[in-house]
Amino acid sequence: MEATNPKVLVLTGRVTRADVPGLCAELEALLTAPGTTVVDCDVGGVTDPDLALVEAVARLALVARRAGGVVLRLRDAPAGLRSLLALVGLSEVLGHVRVDPP
Repeated sequence: MEATNPKVLVLTGRVTRADVPGLCAELEALLTAPGTTVVDCDVGGVTDPDLALVEAVARLALVARRAGGVVLRLRDAPAGLRSLLALVGLSEVLGHVRVDPP
């Protein structure tokens, strides 16, 4: 599924568990635009990918899925994040998340 002008959610710095509710609210705000089918989640500026970031990605994917099957694409995902998603089994469980290589 391709979108000509996907919405973009940018994550930068270190993502903590305390950041997750705000990120979900930010995504929900993006999803209010009619016809939104794809959201690119740019994680290229994230430092120190860890399990808090994995939790954020999982929760964002859930928000997108609940919005009627919106596709969440990770853009510029660092190798560490891709490895963590694979390690915890979320790269396959999150069917609506497409991880674009950097």
